[in-house]
Amino acid sequence: MSKRDYYEVLGVSRNADKEEIKKAYRKLALKYHPDRNPGDKEAEEKFKEAAEAYDVLSDDEKRRKYDQFGHQAFQGSGGGGWSGGGMTIEDIFASFGDIFGDSFFGGFSGFGGGGRSHNVNRGSNIRVKIKLNLSEIINGVEKKIKINKYVPCSTCNGTGAKDRSSYTTCPACHGTGRVTRVTNTFLGQMQTSSTCPTCGGEGKVIHSKCTACHGEGIVKEDEVVTIKLPPGVVSGMQLSISGKGHAARRGGISGDLIVVIEEDPHPDFIREGNDLIYNLYVSVPEAILGSTVEVPLVEGRAKIKIEPGTQSGKILRLRGKGIPDVNGYGRGDLLVVVNVWIPSDVSREERKIIEKLASSPSFIPKDPDKERTLFERMREYFK
Repeated sequence: MSKRDYYEVLGVSRNADKEEIKKAYRKLALKYHPDRNPGDKEAEEKFKEAAEAYDVLSDDEKRRKYDQFGHQAFQGSGGGGWSGGGMTIEDIFASFGDIFGDSFFGGFSGFGGGGRSHNVNRGSNIRVKIKLNLSEIINGVEKKIKINKYVPCSTCNGTGAKDRSSYTTCPACHGTGRVTRVTNTFLGQMQTSSTCPTCGGEGKVIHSKCTACHGEGIVKEDEVVTIKLPPGVVSGMQLSISGKGHAARRGGISGDLIVVIEEDPHPDFIREGNDLIYNLYVSVPEAILGSTVEVPLVEGRAKIKIEPGTQSGKILRLRGKGIPDVNGYGRGDLLVVVNVWIPSDVSREERKIIEKLASSPSFIPKDPDKERTLFERMREYFK
């Protein structure tokens, strides 16, 4: 199923400021919160959809990429999909809970009874650069890369404990991850809530640590990640694969893998947006008399006709022979720039022929624009 436009999801205009976006998200989150809609899968999906939209539109860089490339900027594969996909209720609480305040979460028991009961560790992101040649950019490509990163410890299954009996519920916070203190002030009693210092907000205490990971729940290993890149990506574009970054300590949320696109220069073509530019060199006789020549494509070759009297700088357009748009909106063109090659060294016999032609009326330079009406020149320009 195709995703809805993020602005449409939140019900805001495309020029909405951050405060409008925040208010719109809060309203939807309150409406579709799982505790207000127990067992309602549709409400849960709308809750996640609103959080995903807010995640992108509240971040200046993500919003800029979304406005430019749409959902394609965050789509792909590799476990969980591109950034913004595969979000869980826990992810949403951990990432966006601060915009509601404690009063919001205090009013609900939390999804599945757990709510925002304890801190969730989050792994750091990994940033990699991938070089693509022009053929890979045009056709899209699947890349497999090996990354040395933190992964869940297989010995303790990421818990950090020696065995199941080696950790218990934190006695200070009773598993909530937070402690409440009541302070007497001249205005009366003031209640404050903070992260439990005994368990660090995790809600449990480890008594015997796993010997393989020393209680961290993560170890460094090599992992092969498969990345599918869509056609039409641009050099400098960043794509994010959710959950493929470093694993988090003791069963938390893994970070993301940030893929930065680099484009290898092509020996024949210059990229200009979705168009390709090719410089074709023809001889003076070919330009004067006309000719049929072959030009390279990224894959294969094509024949084009050089009309008699073609001027240097003439641009011939081969439609649809450029680069596909990353959002699927058609394909660019191949622009063939005709350059008339002038020899720098000629023989005595060739010089005599050229000297004879130099005085011929046909070889006296003329401004072709003067021979056309203003309307014809404007029509050709916009064409």
